[in-house]
Amino acid sequence: MSTLADNLSAISTRIASAAQAAGRDPASVQLLAVSKTKPAGAIREIHAAGVRDVGENYLQEALTKQQQLSDLPLIWHFIGPIQSNKTKAIAEHFDWVHSVDRLKIAQRLSEQRPAGLAPLNICLQVNVSGEDSKSGCAPADLPALAKAVAELPNLRLRGLMAIPEPSDDRMAQEAAFATLRQLQEGLGLGLDTLSMGMSHDLEAAIAQGATWVRIGTALFGARDYGHA
Repeated sequence: MSTLADNLSAISTRIASAAQAAGRDPASVQLLAVSKTKPAGAIREIHAAGVRDVGENYLQEALTKQQQLSDLPLIWHFIGPIQSNKTKAIAEHFDWVHSVDRLKIAQRLSEQRPAGLAPLNICLQVNVSGEDSKSGCAPADLPALAKAVAELPNLRLRGLMAIPEPSDDRMAQEAAFATLRQLQEGLGLGLDTLSMGMSHDLEAAIAQGATWVRIGTALFGARDYGHA
């Protein structure tokens, strides 16, 4: 377990240092372990080291891991693009969804959330960099979407998510994350969650208010797309 535990320790130190540099309580920033393409055994190891929140991009892969890890009290987050034919399984098997970008998907998640489960925590994905290849609603469409989603009965709108255009420039990174924070503040809905920042830019994200940082590579190592 040493490598994963060491990686987790290093990431936790980065998060705490970034929070302190921003004048924030390190406890206000949570680590979401992004385990796509990684085996269930790796998740079991990081859970033993103290991680309980796991993010998955691919539904079928996630469902398989959930079965394999059903003995662990994990909190599952869906963070990938959502097709309409996947909403029922997502509504049934996840605690959080970070990647809602249109009302139709939110409505389906609300309708298909099982009655015995708590409301599904939702983040709206915003395309802050305006990239054609990226999912996410346009900033101009966000207020109407947020208002509609906030009124759905079996969802709890928590905040916003973004995957900005990659950059090695700290100022550019912060500018993109600041845009998301300002969009959230402008909604006036009292939302408490900003899901932004990954292995390469978590410091900039935390400086601009991230409450979840989604960490894959720095925790688990490079992705293995040959492994389901």
